[in-house]
Amino acid sequence: MRHILDFIKKQPPGRLIALGFAAVILLGALLLMLPCSVREGVEVKFIDALFTSTSAVCVTGLIAIDTADHFTPFGQGMVAALIQIGGLGVTSIGVGLLIAAGRKVSFKSRLMVKEALNVDNYRGLVRLVKAVLIMTLCFESVGAFLSFLVFSRDYPLGHALGISIFHSIAAFNNSGFDILGGLRNLIPYQDNVLLNLTTAFLIIFGGLGFLVILDILKHRRFSKLSLHSKVVIITSACLLIVGTLLLKVTEDITWLGAFFQSVSTRTAGFSTYPIGEFTNAGLFVMCILMFIGASPGSTGGGIKTSSFFVMLQEVRSMCTKKPVQAFHRSISHQNISKAFQITFLSLSVVSIAVFLMCILEPEYSFIQLLFEVVSAFGTVGLSTGITPELGVAGKVVIILVMFTGRVGAMTLLSMWTNRKEPNAKYSEETVMIG
Repeated sequence: MRHILDFIKKQPPGRLIALGFAAVILLGALLLMLPCSVREGVEVKFIDALFTSTSAVCVTGLIAIDTADHFTPFGQGMVAALIQIGGLGVTSIGVGLLIAAGRKVSFKSRLMVKEALNVDNYRGLVRLVKAVLIMTLCFESVGAFLSFLVFSRDYPLGHALGISIFHSIAAFNNSGFDILGGLRNLIPYQDNVLLNLTTAFLIIFGGLGFLVILDILKHRRFSKLSLHSKVVIITSACLLIVGTLLLKVTEDITWLGAFFQSVSTRTAGFSTYPIGEFTNAGLFVMCILMFIGASPGSTGGGIKTSSFFVMLQEVRSMCTKKPVQAFHRSISHQNISKAFQITFLSLSVVSIAVFLMCILEPEYSFIQLLFEVVSAFGTVGLSTGITPELGVAGKVVIILVMFTGRVGAMTLLSMWTNRKEPNAKYSEETVMIG
């Protein structure tokens, strides 16, 4: 045991975070295989349990088997717990348990929280974790209450309460799981304004990021917010509006449906219309929104809104010959470089995965496979309906993509790279570009 602890202490934070997620996924799969988790008369294969556990921990929502039809209330509770752990992060949950037990939080734990929540310094990390946990409880409690007002009309009170709590956890953590059964998602409630707006509210705040929410609660005026918060809010609002307009133009859906799908497509994965019936134009718009995703430090995936914003500012700077700046602040070269690195790595992961899926699942169209892979990478959970029909190899590819999308391509790459600065540098020489 001592050797194991010494080995863990020597590992970099990124590697520990990735291994922590992998361990929770494997444990979740084993728990979902237990007899008390599976409904009587239903068979759950290990690959489907692993797929479900990965989708839950990676807060995605893609399902190989319907959660309500295959798992008992205990199994559904396990899925909700995995979503909560995945949304908050393994490190945040671990530190929260240490705080609750009155134990001292070690420097190594603080380092992992800093890496997981994407903060710049170590100051107030314990207070930050407490605030994140309290904030999550508040949002999910309000969401469960409002959802209960809707579900209590159609289900017995006990069942409605369970659905409401599950739905609130899934929505705030930007995971598109549901326990309504029949692979219907929220289609039966496509015209219910209260449930649509409640779900959208949870998705938006879950996708903004905890630091942004805390910044809003602290300053309450846009002009006083940090540059990061301003970038996230403006970019999120623009993507929401543009997405709503484009989906309304390309699809025969209501304005409420277009708004909800624009919000959900960014990283949540709930659907109030059959996605398989959407046009190629609509699916392509959704692919772009899913690839951009939510914001840093949030429960969502994708390359993140801040990366997208920074790249747009760099392109604008190249065209206008003006400095890269926003809201009267300059954007560092390090931020610009990191945004392009993340996007390049993300495009590489998606391209390789789509290529493999085209080989493994040739019976499906390119847009269907592209949509499935981007949804998995952006930890969204939307599907054109092909997920349950994928072969074992195809499901393994999607599992790996979901894991990469949740942990981050940069984090996985940093697990195997040596960050030591070289002692010598070669002389520079220009390369013709363009």
